[in-house]
Amino acid sequence: MKVIMNGEERTVPQDIDIRGLLKHFDLPEQRIAIEINNRVVRRKDWPETAVREADKIEVVHLVGGG
Repeated sequence: MKVIMNGEERTVPQDIDIRGLLKHFDLPEQRIAIEINNRVVRRKDWPETAVREADKIEVVHLVGGG
């Protein structure tokens, strides 16, 4: 299925959750935030949050520093 991820159209498997999406694109689970359709998804909800056709997903890498 097709989704928009960080502004780019991407193809992802059917029946995938956020944790599976990160694994599919080889992204780390640490130090990132996920937003789907302008809604932040809490980390504890990732395994039960399904990704759907045409979702707009933002993956933000958190960077520390001073």
